[in-house]
Amino acid sequence: MKKLIFITGATSGIGKACALKFAQNNCDVIITGRREKKLNNLASDIKNKYKVDVLSLCFDVRNKNSVKASIDSLKGKWRNIDVLINNAGLALGLSPIQEGDIDDWETMIDTNVKGLLYISRNIMPLMIKNKSGHIINIGSIAGKETYANGNIYCATKHAVNSITEAMRIDMLKYGVKVTQICPGAVNTEFSTVRFKGDKQAADNVYKGFEPLKPEDVADVIFYTTTLPKHVNINDLLIMPTMQANSVYFNKKV
Repeated sequence: MKKLIFITGATSGIGKACALKFAQNNCDVIITGRREKKLNNLASDIKNKYKVDVLSLCFDVRNKNSVKASIDSLKGKWRNIDVLINNAGLALGLSPIQEGDIDDWETMIDTNVKGLLYISRNIMPLMIKNKSGHIINIGSIAGKETYANGNIYCATKHAVNSITEAMRIDMLKYGVKVTQICPGAVNTEFSTVRFKGDKQAADNVYKGFEPLKPEDVADVIFYTTTLPKHVNINDLLIMPTMQANSVYFNKKV
């Protein structure tokens, strides 16, 4: 029987790479995001290339009512979610905390923490009912270390780390696996969003070394879902070879 994968933030980056990776491996996918045109284009690409079933749901994870309505709308086989990939997230700004933009703070907290919770709160009961499932939360090296000017973004990813640990405790008796995947530098829209569209500043982040590609992370995520039922990857940190931690890089510039 095909697995069913639910992916947030599927319109670009790691989320899109996951949708393609799982579809390539004969999984049906529910792809979600805010950008309807990109969602529809991805759905068409997946159907044409891989001949699996795709359902696209357009909503903002920050809106708890939209999240609930979208998940409540699932019927039949679409409620039998085998894997939830909580990928939607972002960073905004690189200011010291005393100069931080409060609107940016709220957007990061609402997306990275509350959005993850809204999605999980509505999908976990479905997995509990089925007595199986796998929740994969996309954390970050920023959830392991706090770096200069990372402040609130780092705080949100530390929260993801703690929430993942709590989920693992509470889901234990239901046979639901919980995994956290924490990437280092990945070349996606992430930095462009963080620098609010300044492409040059975003590109400079990855200058002088080879960062991870979204496909690298998707490969690792897929791997964690292929293990025997009695085996779970609790926490996995994946870095480019030229990155030691959140601060130290071997850049050839």
